[in-house]
Amino acid sequence: PPMPSRHSSGKPLEQAKLPWDDPSSGLVAGVDEAGRGSLCGPVVAAAVILDPRRPIPGLADSKVLSARRRELLYDAILARALCCSVAQASVEEIDRLNILGATLLAMQRAVAGLRLPPKLVLVDGNRLPVLPMRAQAIVKGDAKVAAISAASIAAKVTRDRLCDELHTRYPGYGFDRHKGYGTQAHLAALRAHGATPEHRRSFAPVAAVLGAQP
Repeated sequence: PPMPSRHSSGKPLEQAKLPWDDPSSGLVAGVDEAGRGSLCGPVVAAAVILDPRRPIPGLADSKVLSARRRELLYDAILARALCCSVAQASVEEIDRLNILGATLLAMQRAVAGLRLPPKLVLVDGNRLPVLPMRAQAIVKGDAKVAAISAASIAAKVTRDRLCDELHTRYPGYGFDRHKGYGTQAHLAALRAHGATPEHRRSFAPVAAVLGAQP
């Protein structure tokens, strides 16, 4: 095959590296969510298209990184990725659709918000949202695919910040510590103070507290 044309720097031209008429290549977006198992707040999804010319060392599944490391990587993702889009599905949508439907909706919104349309979307897990482009689900993708790792970090950092805001509004629940998950401290606070407007009524522990309230 003919050699791709090159810049004077010796690097292939972008058009040679990404032939847009070839469906097997093009921009690839990674997608992941945060907060699916939480008892409160929105579910957050992120879609990230990384720039191969500006790699981000240290990308990994957000769950294995410290909060400080996630924050640093999040800043690097915003600075170096070709584009990053974060979207949500609200508590009301979670209670109306169920958590799977709301998660897929948040993922759709994240992909739709990308500044550049990807040719391929790689989604963490085993369920795919309906998308207008080719998509593939990858189990444990947040540990295997750099773009999905980046999306997991963007979604997790965004959602943790939302939980910190919840803590300032409802300081008795410990949202800054458990981030809405069903820890013993959170369940005790639910029993003591009742549910906030941010709690997911359709989740069993919240429904049990509401059912026990006179």
